[in-house]
Amino acid sequence: MEYLACYLAAVNILLCALMGTDKLLAKLQKRRIPEKALFALAVLGGALGGTVGMYSFHHKTLHKSFAIGFPLLTIVQIAAVAYVAYLVIK
Repeated sequence: MEYLACYLAAVNILLCALMGTDKLLAKLQKRRIPEKALFALAVLGGALGGTVGMYSFHHKTLHKSFAIGFPLLTIVQIAAVAYVAYLVIK
């Protein structure tokens, strides 16, 4: 369970930071982080960090796929982690 917690913390911090980085790159008109990469990290457990980053940096909030997808993935991932924790504690 500790490994899962460390993994989830790392992927969420990474995706939050990448949302901020992508916002900065957009402002500087530089090469951006592909949306597929951001979504891949969200699917791999970083949806909460992506959601926090999206609203903290006001980035991609007008994209429905992000504004709806990240929060929904967050709910699913929190439920999955709660279920795994329940199984471990049981």
